[in-house]
Amino acid sequence: MMNGKQLKNSILQWAIQGKLVPQDPNDEPASVLLEKIREEKAKLVKEGKIRKNKKESIIYRGDDNSYYEKIIATGEVKCIDEEIPFEIPQGWVWTRLRDIIIRTNAGKSPNCEKRPKSNEEWGVLTTTAIQENEFLPNENKVLPKNYKINLEHIIKYGDILITRAGPVNRTGIVCMVDKEYDNLILSDKTVRIDYMRNYCNPKFIVFLLNCPAIHELLMRVTVGMASSQVNVSQENIQNTLIPLPSINEQNRIVEKIVNLKPLISKYDFEQKKLDGLNIRLINLIKKSILQEAIQGKLVPQITEEGTAQELLEQIMLEKQKLVKEGKLKRSILNNSIIYKGDDNKYYERINGQAIEIELLYEYPDSWSVLRLKDICQLIDGKKKNGKGIYLDAKFLRGKSSASIVEKGKFVYAGDNIILVDGENSGEVFSVPQDGYMGSTFKQLWLSSAMWKPYILAFILFYKEELRNSKRGAAIPHLNKERFYNLHIGIPPFAEQQRIAERINELSQLLK
Repeated sequence: MMNGKQLKNSILQWAIQGKLVPQDPNDEPASVLLEKIREEKAKLVKEGKIRKNKKESIIYRGDDNSYYEKIIATGEVKCIDEEIPFEIPQGWVWTRLRDIIIRTNAGKSPNCEKRPKSNEEWGVLTTTAIQENEFLPNENKVLPKNYKINLEHIIKYGDILITRAGPVNRTGIVCMVDKEYDNLILSDKTVRIDYMRNYCNPKFIVFLLNCPAIHELLMRVTVGMASSQVNVSQENIQNTLIPLPSINEQNRIVEKIVNLKPLISKYDFEQKKLDGLNIRLINLIKKSILQEAIQGKLVPQITEEGTAQELLEQIMLEKQKLVKEGKLKRSILNNSIIYKGDDNKYYERINGQAIEIELLYEYPDSWSVLRLKDICQLIDGKKKNGKGIYLDAKFLRGKSSASIVEKGKFVYAGDNIILVDGENSGEVFSVPQDGYMGSTFKQLWLSSAMWKPYILAFILFYKEELRNSKRGAAIPHLNKERFYNLHIGIPPFAEQQRIAERINELSQLLK
């Protein structure tokens, strides 16, 4: 099911293909409208008000059904079939944006205070002032008091504005200034499209240029080495290929879209509500699966798999070895012994003294119970020098590209690291490649006597609780005491594998 943005884009696409409103055979062809625009522009050239456009062209369909473009000044003709993205109705024409507008112009971006203007101050627009089909006048920076205002850069009612530079998702965005605003000018990253106001509906032009199919044509000619900063020239903006209907149909299309906007907004709101409910439902199901898993209820116990007692011996031997090698602190050897008494209650023996404890769950008889600290430790990565990938949270989530650092705490591909600082403390990542973990991470040592996916499933079950038990006000960090003291049921190794496999099977079904 499409979301609100997809629905809006579909409507825009139908509109510019002539499928949103019925065609009226009484409308004069768009070719007549285009000729009127040419005549008006010729008049303005003669009066010295605008410069003659030497690239003015006519696009037509030949007898061979191909599209051709003829440059009026030179008579040069070329086939442009590869540029035509879709078919248009009879009576419409393909043309270049430059052929229906007077000019484009950009502004200036002097050094400014990083605050919006107030009262009688002057402000220069930031690119964020231009949103898709919406103008945000408060997105500006105050100009210096001594700055000389160029009258050509002043924002006026009815202006069509387009972003020409910025991140790839913010370039080529178009809106119309919806009313008069005082003391605002264009920046060098915003372009005004000065159009023929008597021959074109400005809202239609805005809808047209924001349509994904046309926007894609414009983005093909952007330049820039990274998606974080691209730009498009005024010439390429003017050269954008557009479909043009009659002025009457432009008006009908605009009216239809305006009438549909509240319905699209309502649809978007309800769809987001539904998506939210679905996400919450899936998360609840996942949590229930994990809860069943850590209680020994997800898969049946198999007598032949034995008990977890032998695992406890392996865990202790492994820890003794790592302590001897200096890889773990000696304190990890101070195991607490948790057992079930003859009275069916759980006890923990600490320093030779048995204390009754309460566990959240009952566990199968073949399981043992430990605290998480007995099989899991937060450790620093190995200090190392030399160029390597910086494994911060943004990179690991796929939200940023890799950066290179010269030294840090080194971890290997396949290692597990856990966020210990920040709002998402407790989130675990599997390291995709060798590199240096970010400063907000600790390496997660997991006992090799355990099946790692089982331990990670256990931590995932408690992720929300760990997140809610963070310590620190300025920079919240993981409550290590709470983390280490969690009670974990230990099944036999083979059962751990079966549990992890079943969790994965059920997770796939939920996708």
